[in-house]
Amino acid sequence: MRQPKLKSSLLLITVLLLSMLATACGGANTNTASNAGAASNNKQAANANSNGNKEETSASKTKVVWWHSMGGELGKAADQLVTDFNASQSTVEVEAVYQGTYDESLNKMKASLDSKSGPSLIQVYEIGSRFMIDSGAITPVQNFIDQESYDVSQLEENIAGYYTFDGKQYSMPFNTSNPILYYNKDLFKAAGLDPEKAPATYEEVKQAADKLAQKGAPASFAIYGWFMEQFFANQGAEYVNNGNGRTAPADASLVNSEAGTKTLDWWKGLIDSKAAINLGRKTDDTKKAFLAGQISMTLDSTASLRGIVDGVGDKFEVGTAFLPKPDGTEDGGVVVGGASLWILNNKPEAEQQAAWEFIKFLAQPDTQAKWHISTGYFPITKKAYEEQIVKDNLAKYPQFQTAIDQLHASKPSQATQGAVMGVFPEARQIVESAIEEALGGSKTTKQALDDASKEISSKIENYNKTVK
Repeated sequence: MRQPKLKSSLLLITVLLLSMLATACGGANTNTASNAGAASNNKQAANANSNGNKEETSASKTKVVWWHSMGGELGKAADQLVTDFNASQSTVEVEAVYQGTYDESLNKMKASLDSKSGPSLIQVYEIGSRFMIDSGAITPVQNFIDQESYDVSQLEENIAGYYTFDGKQYSMPFNTSNPILYYNKDLFKAAGLDPEKAPATYEEVKQAADKLAQKGAPASFAIYGWFMEQFFANQGAEYVNNGNGRTAPADASLVNSEAGTKTLDWWKGLIDSKAAINLGRKTDDTKKAFLAGQISMTLDSTASLRGIVDGVGDKFEVGTAFLPKPDGTEDGGVVVGGASLWILNNKPEAEQQAAWEFIKFLAQPDTQAKWHISTGYFPITKKAYEEQIVKDNLAKYPQFQTAIDQLHASKPSQATQGAVMGVFPEARQIVESAIEEALGGSKTTKQALDDASKEISSKIENYNKTVK
């Protein structure tokens, strides 16, 4: 099926705007893991770009250039996967090229389309999915799935579901995470709280945080738009209209609905009562405070779990729990964050097929097991949990069972499948500004969310006009 294309000038403006904004979980400025250690990859990126897109390594091998945004240790883990794949067969050779943040990588991809100097395969954060589809620059992985009857039942439904639109899977999930509550069990015990019973609702978080703050250890949650999106899904509420943008393109934000006001009122109540403190937008800052024992509870990605547990060491015991929700909420769950892999359609069919072969290798249980152990991201393949190294890792980091259970407990719906809109990065920034305004008292929670909803809806409308 021919995908709709964007008018070139307006699309370029959109991409340039994207490059100025923060990225999603698994790659959002200091809010995400993909940029951790990105500075150490500057030399890697420069070297890769200098010898970038060769046609083939030899007459017998098809060259696949893979652009990714995995920095630091994550980049080393990604490079190892490429090395393993190249050594596993003799017909395809993949070259991994670090391209900076997700936004930077997307901007470079757009600039490369006319010259065809870009990648065969690109890693794109989850909130870039609508943009990728509308660009008309990709071949849906569903085409390859159908051609060989590839068994998608092996994939985690709640992960693959995000990248599925109108029954068609457009990309293959790669690095996947969601947020969980981290808490200091030692501080809980000192405050007279049961360290084995984590707060599960907004109300329980408030009660626990009040007691903990009296002991000098309040809670703190970073002002991160991803968290607000998750709080919506956890209430079974949609973030944009038209089935979260999945039954038809979204044309209005729902951030000022009851789910939003209920969440922001609770959050502001924590700040006003000094049960929680505001440390700003960066999850790195709340993470450092948690590691130092200065705060008792925080929210962070499941991909941060290993780093947090290792960082704490024997200073205290780290507890983990599901993302809290309002009391009495039954439906809902979390939305996957991270990124997926997209095949570019301006490459020869043989090259696209070669990219698909690499994608299949990455989805294998043993590959996913190694990726999970090295990074902390979820395996996208169910059978990866049967690998011994995953079992051993779970024994070492039992807190990760919380992440697995939360993923599997999420009830499939359009709310938990995740919202899609072409201006998602901008929308996330607008929501973060609204949260700041409400917590700081410059606007009421209702006014802040009403203004945010209006601004986001206007941007969606302008974006939709660019789509044929």
